Amino acid sequence: MTTSSSAPTSSPTPVATPPAQRGPRRHGSLGPVGLVLAGGVSVQFGAALAVTLMPRAGALGVVTLRLLVAAVVLLVVCRPRLRGHSRTDWGTVVVFGLTLAAMNGLFYQAVDRISLGAAVTLEFLGPLALSVLASRRAVNTVWAALALAGVFLLGGGDFGDLDPAGVLFALGAGAMWASYIVFSARTGRRFPQADGLALAMAIGALAFLPLGIAESGTRLLDPVTVGLGAAVALMSSVLPYTLELLALRNLPASTFAILMSLEPAMAALAGFLILDQALSPLQALAVALVITASMGAVRTQVGRGKAITP
Repeated sequence: MTTSSSAPTSSPTPVATPPAQRGPRRHGSLGPVGLVLAGGVSVQFGAALAVTLMPRAGALGVVTLRLLVAAVVLLVVCRPRLRGHSRTDWGTVVVFGLTLAAMNGLFYQAVDRISLGAAVTLEFLGPLALSVLASRRAVNTVWAALALAGVFLLGGGDFGDLDPAGVLFALGAGAMWASYIVFSARTGRRFPQADGLALAMAIGALAFLPLGIAESGTRLLDPVTVGLGAAVALMSSVLPYTLELLALRNLPASTFAILMSLEPAMAALAGFLILDQALSPLQALAVALVITASMGAVRTQVGRGKAITP
């Protein structure tokens, strides 16, 4: 589905073409892809910062601060309208908000029990499965298989000694990640700009608040903890979710899901620069594999866009 195919064809002049429909024609799929990549860099460096915050606030406390600060920022900036939306619109944004909360909560519970690399690798199985199920082109199965090989290499390929609860939390986060992709796209089509994201973030923050208070209590009020939590929220929630929501308006879910294979590679780079975690030769090979898979997915999508453009 591309927005360029819905542009009016009866008008002989460019003046009659709405601005919102000229963008996809001018930039094709490279604009949305750039938004996804920028969001991935931001979220992984935010995750590296969150690792340093967890001893101060706990896993659930970090998620609470992340969601609360992100919700406040988005509500102030977007000022979304509360009236004029249908029951289906509200149902979509509520599910999106609960998905956001569950995805973050499950992932941080996993990181609290197993290594970050293994958690990201297992979590990625969710969007990878979505890419295979949602795609109607056989070539995307090849890119998905190549990305799968890469993320398992990046995770070390050995999950036998991992904490079972951590594995289950990571797999649950992956399922929520796949749901996030679907409902982010639906929310972006039903709400203007990032209004739907702001409402969903507020819903997720309110739903998660009791869990954060129960685990962290007054530690959530420490000024240093709040400051670090705000930085994590901006880098890991506000910026990447906004960019991804905008990208999913013009990018198929299957291609977006395979692009997520870059997340483990970005996490490795953030770990090297911030947490002093060096890459082994095997992990470097894994990075090359996931980048190749993502480039293949982009080329496939760009070629498809050119083929259907009148």
